[in-house]
Amino acid sequence: MDDRPIGMFDSGFGGLTVARALIDLLPEEDLVYIGDTGRYPYGPRPLDEVREFARQIARRLVDDHEVKLVVVACNTAGAAALDLLRSELEVPVVGVIEPGMRAAVRVTRNQRVGVIGTVGTIRSGAYPRALTETGGAVSLTCAACPGFVEFVERGETDSEQVHVLAERLLRPVMEAGVDTLLLGCTHYPFLARTIGEVMGRDVVLVSSADETAFEVRTLLGCTGLGRGPGGRGQHRFLSSGDVEVFRELGRRLLGPELDEVELVVWPSF
Repeated sequence: MDDRPIGMFDSGFGGLTVARALIDLLPEEDLVYIGDTGRYPYGPRPLDEVREFARQIARRLVDDHEVKLVVVACNTAGAAALDLLRSELEVPVVGVIEPGMRAAVRVTRNQRVGVIGTVGTIRSGAYPRALTETGGAVSLTCAACPGFVEFVERGETDSEQVHVLAERLLRPVMEAGVDTLLLGCTHYPFLARTIGEVMGRDVVLVSSADETAFEVRTLLGCTGLGRGPGGRGQHRFLSSGDVEVFRELGRRLLGPELDEVELVVWPSF
């Protein structure tokens, strides 16, 4: 048994989809979540800058919170820094890109898969590389969706404006005839209703949150890092932005587990 918490971070609220899946699947585990809302969104930023943010946050989780595992619950940060973090940290590191890609390959029926993500994630080529690692004979169409993250961070997940934006940004994957769409940003499940309406009922939406939670459970079991069944875990949430905004919006998105939010302050580079 290992009583240390699981660490997790995202640029803001998106990783709460992964946190929700982890809390449901592993209710006995403690969790420390850092939402870097003071510096969001990551998507338009240069990957080198995102890489330094990810190193800083992951190191804070390991050094100050003594986590036993780090979940990079942000596709952009994962694309920029996952391999680096795995080489630098003394604890296991799990991303959201590979689990999501494996799930999409399993689900597709016509072997045409779409991926939508931030500009940084799509530009990085992380999803084509992840597809190659699966060995799946799948045609992949990628599309950047700038603006989606900002709508989620403002709590506007079902407005007419976001629906109009979705119709325009999703056109490339619709024209490609995909039957499976991978939501390549942990913010996007909060827009699932709008995205599903635009794509049509025949297209399956795949979120990496559940797949990532399953991967964490498997890793904890294989390494002996699991806390063991029974009991209820404690959940800490930290934000580098306005903690009251994070608490109010985060509670609506995650649920009652998000009760108090602590402020985290970064030293300047």
